[in-house]
Amino acid sequence: MDSGLFCSHHAAVKGKGYIADLIAQGEHEHQDFKYQISDARKIARSISAFANNSGGRLLIGVKDNGHVVGVKSDEEIYMIEQAASMYCRPEQQVKFELFKVDGKTVLKVDIAEASLKPVKAPDEKGLWKAFYRVADENVLASSMHVKVMQHQSQLRDNDALLSLSPIEQQLIDYLSTHGGITIDGYMRLAHVSRRSAEATVISLCEMKVVDLTYHDGQCLITRT
Repeated sequence: MDSGLFCSHHAAVKGKGYIADLIAQGEHEHQDFKYQISDARKIARSISAFANNSGGRLLIGVKDNGHVVGVKSDEEIYMIEQAASMYCRPEQQVKFELFKVDGKTVLKVDIAEASLKPVKAPDEKGLWKAFYRVADENVLASSMHVKVMQHQSQLRDNDALLSLSPIEQQLIDYLSTHGGITIDGYMRLAHVSRRSAEATVISLCEMKVVDLTYHDGQCLITRT
């Protein structure tokens, strides 16, 4: 493991009130509870999901209902380091903090938003896939979303002017009166190929005019 790749862990003395406040928030887009960690590949999917979003944290030693059961910190930290270094592409930086709550150890793991996306991890079949955090779930990022992330990571100080083509404007006009549309719906709307539709969406995402969101298992193009 490269020196400095993973920030060192340390005991934190903030009182159980701090952890209680976090637990009271429940699981959400930026927080997940883990009873224990027994599979580095599975935890890598959580790291991927948070890193491909805007970051998040894991509370290890906490059940889904918020009950604190504690962990054996050294074992958990080793598994997380494995997940971040061996089962995330590219490798990810994580930070650890240990807390004592009624004599039990809770491990807080902070995952930063990745500077280079998409971050991939092995799925249940061992295939490298990009995951994304939606509400309190880790979902498989859509192929369209993966392409947008790849394109955005390749951008380097691009100061493109906001000049819309007719089919770009057509999508913006549609989204002004509708909540969102799938890539297939946009293809039918604009009568264009998938390649043209994806190129348009990538361009508008780059301009920060549209965004990609997930609803009922579908990836939707929406206004920012």
